[in-house]
Amino acid sequence: MYKRILVPLENTPYDAAILGHVRQLARATGASLLLIHVADGWAARNMAQLELRESEELRADRDYLKRTADDLEREGYKVDALLAGGDPVREIIDAATREHCDLIAMSTHGHRFLKDVLFGSVAESVRHRCTIPVLLVRGSASPPTPPA
Repeated sequence: MYKRILVPLENTPYDAAILGHVRQLARATGASLLLIHVADGWAARNMAQLELRESEELRADRDYLKRTADDLEREGYKVDALLAGGDPVREIIDAATREHCDLIAMSTHGHRFLKDVLFGSVAESVRHRCTIPVLLVRGSASPPTPPA
């Protein structure tokens, strides 16, 4: 069914929700995974043009992606990782197209009404603008509790 799943990650506890679902889905379908983190701060958006060195935040994001990809590979998944910079919605949709992904699976914060107006919603924008299926799973700001 799915051959390549794009998984946008935030480097926050919200990632646990989507990674749990993606593990099951990729195992059932044999899909490969493409993890992406889009750094969207000022330095990330202007690093190339201004020839800036990688910030501590970007190094932390790169390390997080590598650790997450390595963990998934140890579990038997085929995984690639991509650190992008710029507008998250555009970068996610462009990566899905360029990398021939047939599903985007991402977590949501569950903001409603005023918070969506104030903070925007990357998930909602991706859902409305892309042409491939999008799986949205509501995450949590708290890290998951390990099973007893």
